[in-house]
Amino acid sequence: MASLLYTLGRFAARRAWLVITAWVVILGLTIGAFVAFGGALSSAVSIPGTATEKVTDQLADRFPKASGGNGTVVFRTDDGSAFSDIQKSGISGLLGNVDDVDGVRGAVDPFDTQAELADQRQQVQAGKQKVSDGRTQISQGQAQLDAAKKQLADGQAQLDAARAQAEAAGPEMLAQAQPQLAAQQAQLDAGRAELEKQQATLDRNSAELKAQAAKLDDAETLLNLSSHIRTVSEDSSTALGIVQFDKSTYETAPDEKDAVIDHVRSQLPDGVEAEFSAEFTQSVPEILGPGEVGGLVIAAVTLFVMLGTLIGAGLPLLNALIGVGVGVSASLALSGTVEMLSITPVLGVMLGLAVGIDYSLFILNRHRTQLRDGVELHDSIGLANGTSGNAVVFAGTTVFIALLALNITGIPFLGLMGTVGAVCVLVAILVAITLTPALLGLVGMRILSKKVRSRAGRNRSSVLPMKPMGTVRAVVTLVAGLAVLAVIALPALSMRLGLPDGSSEPLHSSQYKAYKIIEDKFGAGNNGPLLVVADLPHAVGEDALVAEEARIGSQLAAFDDVRAVAPIGASADDTLIAFQVIPDEGPSSVSTEQLVHDLRDASPLSGGVELGVAGNASANIDVSEKLANVLPIYLAVVVGLSLVILVFVFRSILVPITATLGFVLTVFAAFGGITAIFQWGWLAPVFGVHDPGPILSFLPILLMGILFGLAMDYQLFLVSGMREAYVHGAPARLAVRRGLRAGRVVVTAAAIIMISVFAGFVFSNSVMIQSIGFGLAFGVLIDAFVIRMLLIPAAMHLLGRAAWWIPRWLDRILPDVDVEGASLERTHGHPQVEEEPEPAAVGRS
Repeated sequence: MASLLYTLGRFAARRAWLVITAWVVILGLTIGAFVAFGGALSSAVSIPGTATEKVTDQLADRFPKASGGNGTVVFRTDDGSAFSDIQKSGISGLLGNVDDVDGVRGAVDPFDTQAELADQRQQVQAGKQKVSDGRTQISQGQAQLDAAKKQLADGQAQLDAARAQAEAAGPEMLAQAQPQLAAQQAQLDAGRAELEKQQATLDRNSAELKAQAAKLDDAETLLNLSSHIRTVSEDSSTALGIVQFDKSTYETAPDEKDAVIDHVRSQLPDGVEAEFSAEFTQSVPEILGPGEVGGLVIAAVTLFVMLGTLIGAGLPLLNALIGVGVGVSASLALSGTVEMLSITPVLGVMLGLAVGIDYSLFILNRHRTQLRDGVELHDSIGLANGTSGNAVVFAGTTVFIALLALNITGIPFLGLMGTVGAVCVLVAILVAITLTPALLGLVGMRILSKKVRSRAGRNRSSVLPMKPMGTVRAVVTLVAGLAVLAVIALPALSMRLGLPDGSSEPLHSSQYKAYKIIEDKFGAGNNGPLLVVADLPHAVGEDALVAEEARIGSQLAAFDDVRAVAPIGASADDTLIAFQVIPDEGPSSVSTEQLVHDLRDASPLSGGVELGVAGNASANIDVSEKLANVLPIYLAVVVGLSLVILVFVFRSILVPITATLGFVLTVFAAFGGITAIFQWGWLAPVFGVHDPGPILSFLPILLMGILFGLAMDYQLFLVSGMREAYVHGAPARLAVRRGLRAGRVVVTAAAIIMISVFAGFVFSNSVMIQSIGFGLAFGVLIDAFVIRMLLIPAAMHLLGRAAWWIPRWLDRILPDVDVEGASLERTHGHPQVEEEPEPAAVGRS
């Protein structure tokens, strides 16, 4: 590989304009592909096969009316007063014809809905009063019937007594009295029949009244369960219009949502403002804002300080920008055919800029050193490409593999993010080993300052006499470093994963304002209602539907942290009933997450009713849990990959183990810092975190993949120098000092550049970008300056020669991975470093 890169570097230097033109053409083609084939980006994070998706599919199949997504339009008066009749009429009118917009099924008028709820409550109260009056009437009628029955009984007793007297008087007297007795008996029988008829009517009315009372009780139960659900605030200054989409919120096209926003805003009555929930207006983060530009400026200053020339400082930046342009535009060209998260290209920009600058810097720095040593221009470019370029290819490949490995999680959007990031890293590698040599060939010796050019070739690099690190210092460094990292990592023990809701949107955004208004006027739980589906074992008749809704609704309301329950309706076959459940707290709260689990765990309810939970809050919880479940698997893959790669590179057992442990420490320290700031709210104003909440659910996996690759970069450029010194005869502990000294300048500069680029994204308008940018910047800071420059050298010193031990059988079968291109240096006659004799006091370790 080193020889091939040497040849490629010389060719690029000699055919500079050909290489530059080729990259310009490639850039133009990828931009053209993006313009021609690119599509809209999505802000919705979803994973197929979750419990929420299964319920959503069930609704689409059996209850289509409840399956579509919806978004909330928050109307409020601009002065906080109650809506006027004209304003109410205007809002009702614009919601009434919103179904003219493509993709919209209809809308719920908040004023009609609130009025209907009030009317229903009045009707129930009126009905209960009628039932009470009816019961009074029935009671009075029963009393009258009972009195009449008593009169009949008394009459019958008198008639029976008269008949007995006649019978006692003899047959003649009985015969004379018989007609009169029969007439009186007939009259009594007729009265008794009439009373029985009246009793039957009274019993029937009583039964009907009882059934009506039961229905009214069920209706009152449902009204009481939903009493905290309002569409108009109690002060009548705010109203919630629910717009229903034909498809789920995730599947509804952004342009259809934008059309709804335009429709509403164009017809707003005077004195009324409208804000839109996150289902409408989840923001697409900007790719390059002031913070990102500031990061690039710091990177440029760092390059200028290190390299001493504007040309030298500008060349890595130019390479990185071209690489980012190609990688990101090529990826975005696929957004028309695959669903791509809006954060995906931003991740590509982050990685492309950071590694693009660093990889170009590694080659450029080696080239400058060789020019100072007197190596001919084109030969120096070839050698730099074959040595440092070889290391760049190897280091970049580790990042590439780690990002591609995100596909093994089985989570489509995460795999796509990893693939796009990997593509941008691959382009950065190709730019570094082709465009960098071409540009170096064009600028020639101007890559050095005039002062350095005047001394080129006169002074060869040499190793200054030095002593190894003190053992006491190594122990103190290792113990203190581990203690500090442990403290930093402690918050990670309480890390909660979740997805952003409206509270994490920018303060000035419509979705943030809508979230806060709903929270203030209607309760936090109204920002994340749950859709609970009750699957019945058998169909219920229409007459029994309300009673079943009241029975199940009462059981749902009995769960902890449920604020309100309201039935939405039933399927056509009356076997599926849908409810809206309003939690006490917001969609990202611990209590809402627990409520979702409690509802699912309680299934089946009494009567064999199976429960399912859906809705945006439920979907976010499912996504976060699935990501948390694959986190240990991915960590195991990355750790295993780290060990294998480093065994190949360093031909050692303990060096890979210490390097991998260092990577794990980096990851957990980064998790701790993220949790403290974005979840606990420590230093939140400094980083622009206005509403602390759960950590972005896919951030831990993403950080693992990226930080793994970057950690391997620094490990490679520092420890390979230690190994080279050891192989060339330096004592093991002295080799640690020499390797650290040889690589620390370029690694320091590279780390500062990466931190600057990543930190620029901390001030993005999206909390997703903020947390990723901070996590990467903080992770690189920990890994480069604490792990690689302090802890690893201390551990290597304490291990001494044991650090380079490897079983002979393994040493024999391992291929010779010449990462630094040492064989190329020997064959091409690069001026060798002059070795200073070892001080007498320093012996082999």
